[in-house]
Amino acid sequence: MGFTSHMEAALDQARAAAARGEVPVGAVVVSAEGQVIAQAGNRVIEDRDPSAHAEVLAIRQACAALGSERLTGCALYVTLEPCAMCASLISQARIARLYYGASDPKSGGVGQGARVFEQSQSHHKPDIYDGICEEESAALLRMFFRDRREN
Repeated sequence: MGFTSHMEAALDQARAAAARGEVPVGAVVVSAEGQVIAQAGNRVIEDRDPSAHAEVLAIRQACAALGSERLTGCALYVTLEPCAMCASLISQARIARLYYGASDPKSGGVGQGARVFEQSQSHHKPDIYDGICEEESAALLRMFFRDRREN
C-alpha cells in the first residue's frame, strides 16, 4: 500500500473553520488501515472552549469511533504545527505519525517553542513529517489574519 496524503481533507476542515470565523486549522485522523475516522476544524469561538483546537476535536472523535483512549497505528494530519497542548495530547493518544503543514514560530510545540516530544515527560513521540501542503496551509492563515486586520 502506497502513501496517500489526507492533507486536502484537513485543508477542507480549515477552510470550513475560517468560514465560521475560527482560526483556519483543520485536522484529520486516519486509521492504521488508511481510513479517515475523524476530522475537525477549530471551534474555539463557536464552542466557547479554549481547548477546542482541531487536533483535540479530531482525536476525541477518533477515540470515540475506535472505542479506545489510544490511537496506536493512527496518523494525524493537521494544517498547522500543533501547539504544546495539542502535542501533549498527541503523545498521550499514542498517535503513530504526525503530518503537518505550516510551521508556527509563535505557538508551535513540535519543531518550534516547547518541542514537547523532546521533553523527558513525553511518553511517546510520533514519527513527524512537516511541510505537507505547507504553502496552502500558510496562505489560509495569512489571508484569515489579513482580513481580520483590514476589517
